Amino acid sequence: MFKYLLRVLIVILCFSCPIYGMGQTQKATASATTTAGVDTTQWKLYETGQATYYSARTHGRMMASGERYDKNGLFCAHKKLPFGTKIHVVNKKNGKEVIVVVKDRGPFAKGRVIDLSNKAAETIGMLRDGVVPVELWVEKN
Repeated sequence: MFKYLLRVLIVILCFSCPIYGMGQTQKATASATTTAGVDTTQWKLYETGQATYYSARTHGRMMASGERYDKNGLFCAHKKLPFGTKIHVVNKKNGKEVIVVVKDRGPFAKGRVIDLSNKAAETIGMLRDGVVPVELWVEKN
């Protein structure tokens, strides 16, 4: 019975996904949310890619914004977004999410879109994996 329900759930999820749903795309409505629960009336999808997090040994070092790195803060490094920009980060592996503020520049490794503080990485459950696929949502103006 459990296997049957699991298969039905997988089929439903696959056909509701734009990639597998025979080319159908879902348009955002005024009260729409993604599967991760991001409110699309407040946030817009900025980019997707791979996320990493800061090494614990960088605690106390100076960041590009002029502030010192605190491993217990909820912030990140991004290549282009201005300092102070709020980003809603969604871990695509497990659906966990966190809101961080851009305070540094980077990451500079190919294919990476964001570096998270240790606390932010812990919040979305990526400490064990190290690198995870994420969606980055920014506040709408």
